Amino acid sequence: DEWLKKRDNSMNNFTLQVKIKQRLNKLDSQDYDNLQCWQIVEAFNKAQLQWVRRQIQGINITKTGDEQTKTRIDDLQILLKETPIDLKESDLYVQSDPLPSDYMAFKRIHGHAKKDCCDNPMRMTITYLAEEENVPLLLSDDLKKPSFEWGETFCTLVSNRLRIYTNNEFLMQDTSIMYYRKPQMIQIDGCVDPYTTQLSTKEVPCEFKDDIAETLIDEAVQILAGDIEAMNEYQIASQSTQENT
Repeated sequence: DEWLKKRDNSMNNFTLQVKIKQRLNKLDSQDYDNLQCWQIVEAFNKAQLQWVRRQIQGINITKTGDEQTKTRIDDLQILLKETPIDLKESDLYVQSDPLPSDYMAFKRIHGHAKKDCCDNPMRMTITYLAEEENVPLLLSDDLKKPSFEWGETFCTLVSNRLRIYTNNEFLMQDTSIMYYRKPQMIQIDGCVDPYTTQLSTKEVPCEFKDDIAETLIDEAVQILAGDIEAMNEYQIASQSTQENT
C-alpha cells in the first residue's frame, strides 16, 4: 500500500470510472444508466487477468512470451515475486507445500543441493518445468536427469505443489520460487465487492502504470459492452485492445 501511495503514475479509481463510462457513451446521457460500480470493478479485474495471461503466454509460435520484448519485461516485472518454499522428501523428488494463494504462473526456482561427498552446497539450475508424463523419460536420460555435478535438475507441478526431482542423489536446501502473482484487484470505496458481496471500505487503485491501465480500460469496456450488447462500443474497444496487445 505504501509503495502504491508513492507512485505518481497510478490511475485513481475516479478517473478509471470516468474513462470507462465515457467509452460507453453514458457521461452526458442516460444510456445504460443501470451500470453499477460493482460491474466496473468486476469487468476491470477480469480484464487484468485476461491481459496478464496473454502477456505471459505470448502470441509467438512457441507461446513463450513473458520476456519476448523489453517492453513486455518492463510491463510484467511488477508481478514477479520470489518467496521461500518448504520441501518434504519423497522417493525421487522433494515436494513443496501448496503454492501461494496469489500464484499465477511459474517462472523459475532458485536453490542449492547438498550431498554427503561435498562440503559446499551446489547452486542448482531449475528453470525447466517438465510435463509429468515425461518424468520417467527424463530420469532415464543421461543428459536431462538430475545431476549434482552439473548443478541441474527439473521440476513438475502436481496438485498445486512443486516437485523438484533429485533422483535420490542429493538434498535441496535454501529453496525459493520465482513466479508471476495475480494482479491486485481494484476496489472502490462504498461499492459492493462482487467477489465477497461485502461493502468495500477502502480504495484499491490499479497497480499498473497509466499506459497499461489505458489498455485495461479498453478491455474492460469490451467486456461491459458485450454484456449490455453495445456492439459499436464493443468493436471500437476490441480494435483498440488488439492494437495494444
